[in-house]
Amino acid sequence: MKVGQIWRYPVKSMAGEQMDHARIGSLGVEGDRVVHVEDAHGYVITARTHHRLLGHHAALNASGEPLVDGLLWRDPKVRTDIEDIVGPGASLVRDDSSDRFDVLPLLVATDGAIAAFGRDGRRLRPNLVIDGVEGLAERSWPGQCLHIGDVIIGIQDLRGRCIMTTFDPDSLKQDRQVLTDIVRKFDGTLALNCFVIRGGDIRVGDTVELAQHRECVAVRA
Repeated sequence: MKVGQIWRYPVKSMAGEQMDHARIGSLGVEGDRVVHVEDAHGYVITARTHHRLLGHHAALNASGEPLVDGLLWRDPKVRTDIEDIVGPGASLVRDDSSDRFDVLPLLVATDGAIAAFGRDGRRLRPNLVIDGVEGLAERSWPGQCLHIGDVIIGIQDLRGRCIMTTFDPDSLKQDRQVLTDIVRKFDGTLALNCFVIRGGDIRVGDTVELAQHRECVAVRA
């Protein structure tokens, strides 16, 4: 097995950036989901309720600052675009804490499961895609670890999927059958909720080994 894809989503619920290499820290891919959208009342807003957020692309610049469609995330035009989607008073907020993740810091998918899914793997919004995996083998991985060079990633459980999977990553057109199929074929779960045991640098093409590790039991709720 090997690392097939690496993804980072600097702004939660926006399209992310595909990378050749990344630094993995205790909170996953460095720079992942460090900014989110809030409405005028301070509630976190995601594409579950405002799917047009998926139409904006986020990346990090050379200084590590998030960009939205090429503009710094604090740019007034970016705020205008966010208010157009969410409503007056909406804003982007920086959050580097562990609370910024819905579940765990890393979401790992496999090429075998994506093939079984039969649709664009970007709908699953993974951080890592592992290539060379047969069929739905990932479903037996919880409780084990992925070793990628010096990096050790613990696998907790399968990710329950939501309505965000029903939106095409490019056109944003909704197809509710996507989630219906995930429920029918995969019991509503696809890809793996993971946590970092030991961080480090990874690259596309790095060898991946599945192994047992004393710390691979669930360490986070």
